Amino acid sequence: MGTPQRLETEVPCRDGLPRSSNETPVMGVERRGQVIQYHNMKQLSKRMTLWNETKSVPVSKEQVWLAYKKVRSNHGSAGIDQVSMEEYNASRSRHLYKLWNRLASGSYFPPPVKEVEIPKKNGKTRSLGIPTISDRVAQMVVKDYLEPRFEKIFSRCSYGYRPGKNAHQALSAVRENCRQNDWVIDLDIKGFFDNINHQKLLLAIDKHVSEKWVKMYITRWLTAPVQKISGDMVYKTGKGTPQGGVISPLLANLFLHYAMDKWLEQNHSTVKYVRYADDAILHCKSQR
Repeated sequence: MGTPQRLETEVPCRDGLPRSSNETPVMGVERRGQVIQYHNMKQLSKRMTLWNETKSVPVSKEQVWLAYKKVRSNHGSAGIDQVSMEEYNASRSRHLYKLWNRLASGSYFPPPVKEVEIPKKNGKTRSLGIPTISDRVAQMVVKDYLEPRFEKIFSRCSYGYRPGKNAHQALSAVRENCRQNDWVIDLDIKGFFDNINHQKLLLAIDKHVSEKWVKMYITRWLTAPVQKISGDMVYKTGKGTPQGGVISPLLANLFLHYAMDKWLEQNHSTVKYVRYADDAILHCKSQR
């Protein structure tokens, strides 16, 4: 019959990774009742390293889940894919896993943004760009990643779309400044979100962001096409970010931090100001 040969079989370790039954123990023997488990920690570490290397972007499932919960709480409407929040929730495991897999591998590309018009008090309308729910979750992942870093540099006079700050605080600051100054400039930057210069914005991002994957995704969002109400697809020409995107307010604040806030503080230090996104009040000692 010949000499009996030991069979090599793949048996699961506690972490779910397979191992060969003839692997020699490295960390010793672990007994559970009458069951003896051998763990080759060197090979286990190697397998985990190989698995991690398949994901080129450090985005975790937890980051995606936390971002999803924030997007869900905002009760936004459907994007270009017509998938509502109710429909998305019904299959959220499938949607979120697919999103995480693409984000973490660097293969995520945002779909076109859907343009809608909402009425203004003066009877006119303004355009908003509505991303898909998955794209809003993806933007929230990057926003949550960058926001603490940007908050460290933003001016205390900036109140719009910032954690812990709101319009009531901005109005309170305006009232206080009016007691000390007789003149004000009330300004609103017309079409600001539609005309943000990409090249200058990316210069500001380069100053504070070293991660290539973050800059890659921001560039993709900046250049994502917009489907107009007419159905036409419009591609960006070096400017603009959709007013309605999750990450757009953060990018707008970064742009205006340098284009306005720092410029005022460095060149007109006696002028107090209060800025809420692209609306601002400048308080001056004199008309000149």
